[in-house]
Amino acid sequence: MLELRRGRVSSVDEVDERVARLVVTLEDGDERAAIAYQGLTGPVEEGDDVVVNVEAQDLALGSGGFDVVHANLTRGLDGEGTPDAHVMKLNYTPLQHAVVPVEEGLEIAPSALGLPVAVLGLHGQLPPAAFALSHRAPAARVGFLQTAGGALPGQHSGVVAELIERGMISDHVTVAPSFGGPHEAVTLEGALHAAVERLGWEGALIGPGPGIIGSASAFGHGGMEALHSAHSAIALGCRVTLAPRMSSGDPRERHRGLSHHSAAVLALLLRPVDVPVASGISSEARAQLERAAATDVGHRLLGVDVDGLLRSYAQSGLPTRTMGRELGEDEDFFRAGLAAGVVISEMIEA
Repeated sequence: MLELRRGRVSSVDEVDERVARLVVTLEDGDERAAIAYQGLTGPVEEGDDVVVNVEAQDLALGSGGFDVVHANLTRGLDGEGTPDAHVMKLNYTPLQHAVVPVEEGLEIAPSALGLPVAVLGLHGQLPPAAFALSHRAPAARVGFLQTAGGALPGQHSGVVAELIERGMISDHVTVAPSFGGPHEAVTLEGALHAAVERLGWEGALIGPGPGIIGSASAFGHGGMEALHSAHSAIALGCRVTLAPRMSSGDPRERHRGLSHHSAAVLALLLRPVDVPVASGISSEARAQLERAAATDVGHRLLGVDVDGLLRSYAQSGLPTRTMGRELGEDEDFFRAGLAAGVVISEMIEA
């Protein structure tokens, strides 16, 4: 069962186009942080009676330190949906809602899209990748395709909105089961098709929203979404760069150096991808990456100098923390993201 509780909004602390951040007092008197995706719930105001899903906060999940408004009993029961929308997202769940797919009407399948794409394993790689790409190819029209693996609501990421505002990415598509972006897609294949033929993109960054699902297992984690994303892009004739998840500061051995998430994806890929090898990473991390890429399919290792970009990124105002660690405590993470952005920029300009 859903872990739902009834409460009242005691304050609305922040409202923007993406999400409202609230404090909700539950019926037992407990005051808790909460968020509301107003595209689903309708507007939320102080004093409203709401139903909140409390499970993530009760479990003390790293990326879920808040409750989520499930329904607004005061002003959310007369919603009318989106005009002309007819394709369901979160279908057959209590939060199903209709959208207009961005790929609707594109009936002729392309033989090859030729779109350069970078597949990201974590949402935290998006800012450095977008920064490097925009630095090297500032006029390129490149968007973000948000997949499963992390947070599903497109509104949950303030980083995406900031990157669009700063012109570092041009657009945002949420790919089912993700939802809530400026554009909605039923499938990643449909999103890539629309990116070229409808949105006019010259490149795409593909990856999950904030946070990542994990079960401390070889394959039961959100990092596997990168495998599916890469295969879909390759099947449509895209040249694919895989941004390896790397860390010089993660206390967990399975994620130190080259994360086992990326190692698993490289081992299971059926076709070759480009794998950037960033300058400045440790010799052991480099060796791990080289071993993981040495499969029969022939992944291409590309050396990328990111020393100057790293200094510029540190002063850019974009996020410099990953999982509680500052850039100086985990340079390899940011270097890998920057390197992926450089590689895709070179593909676009080629």
